[in-house]
Amino acid sequence: IAPVLEEAVVSTQSTGEYKQSMNTVLVQEMGRFNVLTECVRTSLINLQKAIKGLVVMSSELEDVTAAVINGKIPGMWMAKSYPSLKPLGSYVNDLVMRLKFLQDWCDDGVPNIFWVSGFYFTQAFITGVKQNYARKYTIPIDTLSFDYEVMREDLDTSKPPDDGAYINGLFVDGARWCREKMVLAESTPKVLFDTMPMIWMKPMKKLDIPDRSIYWCPVYKTSERRGTLSTTGHSTNFVIDMRIASDKPEMHWVLRGLALLCQLDD
Repeated sequence: IAPVLEEAVVSTQSTGEYKQSMNTVLVQEMGRFNVLTECVRTSLINLQKAIKGLVVMSSELEDVTAAVINGKIPGMWMAKSYPSLKPLGSYVNDLVMRLKFLQDWCDDGVPNIFWVSGFYFTQAFITGVKQNYARKYTIPIDTLSFDYEVMREDLDTSKPPDDGAYINGLFVDGARWCREKMVLAESTPKVLFDTMPMIWMKPMKKLDIPDRSIYWCPVYKTSERRGTLSTTGHSTNFVIDMRIASDKPEMHWVLRGLALLCQLDD
């Protein structure tokens, strides 16, 4: 597991940058991941000591041992973790990638494209994008919403958009994205999931969002598609509804259970 992320360094760097809410998002994400990695690190160190007979093998450490042997995520880790249905090996790889995403952000500055699946609390990032726009144009944040534009794969991403954010890392469940027509299309036979191209999240006033043929596509963190309300009032699994371009009636995709997922189960 990677070393502890330096929250204090980012907090110092971000002081006074009123129009860049993403610094606050980064600090909060680092705090959440530091709690998780400390739990993982401590449990594994204590497990090694317990095997050597240096400390008592508690019931919690026995659960960690059984989970590791069976290739499952220990319950002690899940209590501090983001939702995940992955087996242990894939979960650790995913966690390392998330930590690298945050470390690169800390070292190199705000990225041009945000790996939206890498956030612990994705709703904070979404609010941060809105807040940047609201502060830039001095608009009340509660009058804002998002429009979403799926981008072509040959787009120049050497610089971020003027407003909003580019995001990637989503998967389509129940359909696929047609790269030619740039709309939702029926799934390819025997292909369960399709990788969604980069999406431009465009904050704008709710009254200014263009009226076009779309599907209100729910975004979930895992394929379980269910969660509980956390203390923040947000679901632990549902993220947001996205307006995705479609040339078919909305009910067509509802019947297919179409949704976007932040991560797969493998």
